[in-house]
Amino acid sequence: MTEPLLRRLEPCDLQRLTALEREAQSRPRSSAQLGEALHDETRCVVAIEAADGELVGHAVIARLPFEAELEAILVRPAWRRRGVAVRLLKAVIEQARDWRSERLLLEVRAGNRAAIALYRGAGFIEDGRRRGYYPPPSAGAPREDAVLMSRPLAG
Repeated sequence: MTEPLLRRLEPCDLQRLTALEREAQSRPRSSAQLGEALHDETRCVVAIEAADGELVGHAVIARLPFEAELEAILVRPAWRRRGVAVRLLKAVIEQARDWRSERLLLEVRAGNRAAIALYRGAGFIEDGRRRGYYPPPSAGAPREDAVLMSRPLAG
């Protein structure tokens, strides 16, 4: 069995990227938002592609003046718990280092325990919270906090 390929996405990948977002995200980014990320020189979209060409996960990273920010990371449900997110996060960290960023920033829903564990395992620490930042996941549920995390990249 061939190992899924990690690669940077190009504008020609927009249709498959949009399909992945719609399948794997409860509130997917629009095709226009994804297209903007693919064309923006200060952002990088990396993905893991199965042998059959299916995109199984992607991450979006933005270059800031002294830091980088992980804007999104997601994995197709059938591919979760198979190391895809770990590979994507390593690629994001490598890209931020290539940009000579001092820190990598992110925010995550407080209730997303799996993602928080992934980030902590990669050396991220909690810097603070934005109370009630995310809309409720379902009708009648409370708004959810955003956990702010960062990881130094020097050294």
